[in-house]
Amino acid sequence: MSANTTNPNDTEAWLDSLDTAALVARDASNFRRIIAARKAIDAAEAELRAAVASAREAGDSWTVIGAALGTSRQAAQQRFGATSSAKSVPRAGLE
Repeated sequence: MSANTTNPNDTEAWLDSLDTAALVARDASNFRRIIAARKAIDAAEAELRAAVASAREAGDSWTVIGAALGTSRQAAQQRFGATSSAKSVPRAGLE
């Protein structure tokens, strides 16, 4: 497996498969820490999106959501307002 893999699970498996006795290798703890931090960011982003969707379903305004995010209502709506289903609907004349 190449070291240039983009799948973090493949990367971790590759790191685990290395025979450190046969290689002059550096400690991979910092690399693994970066991977873990990126996974935490991905999970936090998914949780944030779910929380905003729940807030909107409950009737909370973009002003309230923006305040909770420390941003304007416009910025909150631009970031979270478009749903994936809305993005997948083709617009007339743009197909």
